Amino acid sequence: MTHFVLVPGAFLGAWAWDEVAARLRAAGDEAHPLTLSGLAEKAGVPAGQQTHVRDVVAEVERLGVRDVVLVGHSYSGIPVGQAAERLGDRLARVVYVDASVPFTGESFLSGWDSDHVRAAIEANAGVWPPLGADDCVGQDLTDEQIAGVLARATAHPGATLTEPAELEGSAGDLPSTYIKCLLDGDAPPPAVAELLKGDTWELVEMDTGHWPMFSRPAELARILRASVAAHQGV
Repeated sequence: MTHFVLVPGAFLGAWAWDEVAARLRAAGDEAHPLTLSGLAEKAGVPAGQQTHVRDVVAEVERLGVRDVVLVGHSYSGIPVGQAAERLGDRLARVVYVDASVPFTGESFLSGWDSDHVRAAIEANAGVWPPLGADDCVGQDLTDEQIAGVLARATAHPGATLTEPAELEGSAGDLPSTYIKCLLDGDAPPPAVAELLKGDTWELVEMDTGHWPMFSRPAELARILRASVAAHQGV
């Protein structure tokens, strides 16, 4: 039995993992979806990036388990990758789902044309407003799914996006799986491609969009389980 801690990306809460979590549990594993501070039912809670790192570490400590697999989608790869380093031998694996990866001194907004995000944060009292329906087009989501996601999405705390990551080593030092969703670009970012050259990282591709927990939950659950089994000799 594997303990998966499932961390959603920007604008989302633990609810985003409902379908994936149900499939993991049906297969005999434990799934622990986590809402980060300032989002969903925790909206309004002040949060910086290190708040989110502590959220993830605290959840593992609350569970009191070992051999944990941390799963981070999109933005949450940044706090998940930092939290993974702090778990030491309690960590079994990190899985980045079409996610950003932390690098010391760099923020979520580093390395891409993010001026529009920074401007939106400044214009909206320090939060990043949720995306619109147009941002979800071409990502393998039905109109009903898009409407459902947008109805539950919440603004994202801006400081978590602009503050730099803090690592003692490198995310490349930890056993990791990177899931690339091909409708959101056909290759991982260059910095992630470099990490994938190492012995501890592996790449898995999904022919779907940026939110596979909605578009392909059964396939994503199978990949999560397989990423662990392959490295346990099961």
